[in-house]
Amino acid sequence: MTITRKQGFLPSQTSRLNNQGNNVSALYEKYKTSVVDILKKELKIENVHDIPRLTKVVINVGAGEAVQNIKCLDVIQEYITDIAGQKPVIRKAKKSVASFKLREGQPIGVKVTLRRKKMYDFLERLIDTALPRVRDFKGIPQKAFDGRGNYTLGIKEQLVFPEVNFEKIDQVRGMNITVVTSAKTDDEGKLLLKSLGLPFRKN
Repeated sequence: MTITRKQGFLPSQTSRLNNQGNNVSALYEKYKTSVVDILKKELKIENVHDIPRLTKVVINVGAGEAVQNIKCLDVIQEYITDIAGQKPVIRKAKKSVASFKLREGQPIGVKVTLRRKKMYDFLERLIDTALPRVRDFKGIPQKAFDGRGNYTLGIKEQLVFPEVNFEKIDQVRGMNITVVTSAKTDDEGKLLLKSLGLPFRKN
């Protein structure tokens, strides 16, 4: 993915300026005030506890070069902290792979799990700020659900997030963003995410 530079306040920046001092995420307010009613009506759900909701967002960045250059993980940790608002943990290899000179337990990437307000704040920035910066963006794929209502999106360049300082990164890297929901099916999960504002590509 490539980015386009835009000037002026972006939607999420304007939202944050208008909500300074407010500890409630604007996206969570949207979920409570409008998305819940949409899901209840469309899915014909009677029990409010059965209405699909977000449970967590997991950001993963793989770095195979860490086998040769462990310091690259410091750079990744720094910009993922800026993007997510929470410091990621180091991921380690679960088994050895001789062909890659990889030993079990060696650091190979970072992962951060966001919940509650940080989860909603991150998704709001993703929807309003990051995705619109992708050149020729036409929406996110519809067929990236796992069969249980969870969705994984691949981002090819960390620079779509304006929080990343270009001068501090060592190279362009991507990441996988997994949105975990309480939905029972992919259709339920898709309706939840679409109602929250994720821009799915038209078939």
